[in-house]
Amino acid sequence: MQIGFWISSEEHGPREIVRAAQRAEQAGFPYVQLSDHFHPWIDRQGQSPFVWSVIGGIAATTKLTVGTGVTCPTIRIHPAVVAQAAATSSVMLDGHFFLGVGTGENLNEHVVGRGWPPLETRREMLEEAIEVLRLLFRGGERSFRGTYFTVEDARLYTLGETPPPIYVAAGGPKMAQVAGRIGDGLISSAPNRETVAKFEGAGGAGKPRYIEVQVCWGRDAATARRLVHELWPTGALGGQLAQEIRRPADFEAAAEPITMEKSTKDAPVGPDPEPYVKAIQKCVDAGFDHVGLHQVGPDQDGFLDFWERELRPALDRQEAAVRR
Repeated sequence: MQIGFWISSEEHGPREIVRAAQRAEQAGFPYVQLSDHFHPWIDRQGQSPFVWSVIGGIAATTKLTVGTGVTCPTIRIHPAVVAQAAATSSVMLDGHFFLGVGTGENLNEHVVGRGWPPLETRREMLEEAIEVLRLLFRGGERSFRGTYFTVEDARLYTLGETPPPIYVAAGGPKMAQVAGRIGDGLISSAPNRETVAKFEGAGGAGKPRYIEVQVCWGRDAATARRLVHELWPTGALGGQLAQEIRRPADFEAAAEPITMEKSTKDAPVGPDPEPYVKAIQKCVDAGFDHVGLHQVGPDQDGFLDFWERELRPALDRQEAAVRR
């Protein structure tokens, strides 16, 4: 099991993300994962840099493994262009790169004016996009004519020795089955054992399983909890609503009735490492083997100091106790 560092592109500018990745490497994290958005969820988050530029900055200054969490390769960006971006990123990172993909959110994809298909169509589009990605990763001149995408005489000239793995995001059983069938790994944001079981049953047994856990270290737990609520009230939106809303302002309106208790109920906060240890263990118990910790708010350094000083030793002690 690996613990990684998840950096929110919605909360941080490009220079801050690169610096946070550098500091995460110093703190001993083996990988970082970056969200790929055109818009933040709400205006208060305040940022949304182009993830591929940021990956270049991280590649030039660290030896980390880097992945997207996640890229939508269907509407805003054609899968052939995503293939080129991923292949270049993988070369820059000496193969230490993975491409996380998903069906996307209207929030980011509607900006190019191509509409927002229903979920079943988006699943079909994602499967076809992955087919395009894998075709181009094979090298050589390639053409493709599918239901949703066309590629004509395309060749990726910048390719590493091995293609980047494609990990598929799933929030429920149907997408988990898709991920198990066509993905090289799973990405999720909820420690749901059923999701992992469906993934494994559809062909995902033995493949990596990544999850994001939102946390907020702070010297005062109440202040940290308020910060989670202020920046991520949208985490409590249920069902498919988060995939359907178009603008940050609309997310703010939808999240207005959400209470702090509801939006922060699963987030470890404050200075005590014990809630963080329990949240990580919950993910492990659900079957995930890569847990990415997403520190909410601007104090990335504070959390990374806490990780080195208290949280990692607490996890080491727990592991040692289990081995005994």
